Amino acid sequence: MANRIDCFKCSHFFVTWDGRFPYGCRFMGFKSKVMPSQEVFNASGKSCQSFKEKSGGKGG
Repeated sequence: MANRIDCFKCSHFFVTWDGRFPYGCRFMGFKSKVMPSQEVFNASGKSCQSFKEKSGGKGG
């Protein structure tokens, strides 16, 4: 995957409490065993088009 998406830097990414599906994407509404961007690539053959860079930090 040439343009690897870093889900940890995406505002739609979240970590779940579900040990079977620890990673999630709020934009697409799913949880996965692998990073959501990898799941999207596996399913479509294309890089995730929903990536949105997280804005700054909390409270500053």
